[in-house]
Amino acid sequence: MIRSELSAVLRSDVIEGAKALLGATIVKGELRAMIVETEAYRSSDDAASHAFRGRTPRNQVMFGEPGRAYVYFNYGVHWMLNVTAHDEGEAAAVLIRAAVPLAGLETMRERRRGLPDRQLLSGPGKLTRGFDISQAENGLDLLSDGGPLSIEPSTAPLTFVSGPRVGIAVGKGHETPWRFMSEAHLEWVSRPIA
Repeated sequence: MIRSELSAVLRSDVIEGAKALLGATIVKGELRAMIVETEAYRSSDDAASHAFRGRTPRNQVMFGEPGRAYVYFNYGVHWMLNVTAHDEGEAAAVLIRAAVPLAGLETMRERRRGLPDRQLLSGPGKLTRGFDISQAENGLDLLSDGGPLSIEPSTAPLTFVSGPRVGIAVGKGHETPWRFMSEAHLEWVSRPIA
């Protein structure tokens, strides 16, 4: 898949976009990691989405072009990296939940001291700490070649399993099976399949 194809998938459907991002590579400087877990969120019918109640200063990026970084601070503790989806004005995003380190492992180990390699990027907060992603990356075009933070599409689709999203309150789509995990990399994901 090339960047324009990934952009088209994200534009057409956030759920398919979440699947298409499995196997893609996150790149920031020397750091590279393969995405192995994602979650889809959309505004129109998803009470768990940040955009469900409309546009705010915090979620503004979600309403923009597909393929942008939507980075927000969660519970005052962790930055979370999302990739925007759907047409401009129709908010949706894919949360990047976990990845497998490919390059820059020593830097990731320094930033995540004491964790075994399989846990360095096994959660959205761990991933942003490992890559040093913060509000500074919010709004970046992740599909542009050579940007400061980018995503390189996968050359081959991964076989995946799906399940309910993590940390969603009961009644807000907690049972919605929009969490996607690479079947070959389940030991690297944030949480086991329930």
